[in-house]
Amino acid sequence: MDARSVRESVEAKWRAQLARHGGAFSSDRLSGDSPPSVFVGSRGYPLVSAGPASLPEHGGAALADAPEGWAGLTLDQIVARRLRLVRGVRRVSADAPTGRYVERLQELAMASRPVDVEMEFEGAARQSSGPGPESPPFGPVGRLSRARYSGAPAERSIERAYYDRDAGAPESVWEMYRAGVPVSSIQKCLSVGMFGRRRRMVPTRWSITAVDSTISRALVEKILDMPLIDGCRVFSHSHLGNAFAVALFPHRWLYEMIEAWEAAGGAGFGADREGPAGIGHPPAIAGAYFAARLAVAEYLAEKGVQAGAQVLRSIRPEYCVPVGVWQVREGVRAAMAKAPAEPPDRASALRTAAAATGVPAESWAAHSRMGDMLRQRQITQY
Repeated sequence: MDARSVRESVEAKWRAQLARHGGAFSSDRLSGDSPPSVFVGSRGYPLVSAGPASLPEHGGAALADAPEGWAGLTLDQIVARRLRLVRGVRRVSADAPTGRYVERLQELAMASRPVDVEMEFEGAARQSSGPGPESPPFGPVGRLSRARYSGAPAERSIERAYYDRDAGAPESVWEMYRAGVPVSSIQKCLSVGMFGRRRRMVPTRWSITAVDSTISRALVEKILDMPLIDGCRVFSHSHLGNAFAVALFPHRWLYEMIEAWEAAGGAGFGADREGPAGIGHPPAIAGAYFAARLAVAEYLAEKGVQAGAQVLRSIRPEYCVPVGVWQVREGVRAAMAKAPAEPPDRASALRTAAAATGVPAESWAAHSRMGDMLRQRQITQY
């Protein structure tokens, strides 16, 4: 199965979803509620399209852009919900996020509840392009001629970070996470240039990965000072056409994630890994790597232990439209909230994890370099 075949399959399935759920909104004006939601595109960077997203009606917006609350929804329900969100955009400089338009977007991003929104477009809003691998899909998009937002109280933790001009962006991201701000909210705030000493807008797809990477790395730094886990544990969970399995074993922090894409023509694999020093390069499997790392690191930090970790993700044909790497983070979180199996050794742990994904253990082993990492670690001890 090559990349072109995967892309063509996704595009065909996306068109089918549009035919089923799209087309409900086509107008040059909107009055409704924003979850709150903001979006910054990457095309043309550093001159980017940025703006609010809103439902075209009032009521029911609170969970429309909060993936942490989507547990139990089907893929069809998520896509249908996302296609109702209408985006308004205006071109702004990502390197110089100033002016009243940007300030209002920042106020929207830090709102603690849904915000009443009115938008007027230069012509009717039309359906946007297909979904990307990191962020969930959206519905129609229109170029803004006017936007108005009602006042809404700011989330206090976000507001404090916004006014702290002495803190770097990673520090602000970490402090908000420690304060209990949902990861998806932190990502939106980073995207509209709310943190750091020299503030910039960050395209949404990049901000999602940046926040997952920043928080998970901070957690790993803490985990490195913790004792080793006392035995092997295997966790698993399936949702939205994805099967996840996580195998932990007693060792200083090592992390590997392997993905398998199932299709009629066979399976394709992607993988990447790191030791205690981190990965040091963009992972081959992109944002999914950091999303899963965050969920694993959360578990270890909560339990006060460190471990070697292998994450296996089987992507099945029913995952017909990518809805964003949030589902990786939430899928692994859900797995690690369950009672684990406790196999006697690492080899048994891999077999147990593989059985939970439906992909043979031999296939996962063929694409794993965990054995090499363990041998290298042993050599450096001499």
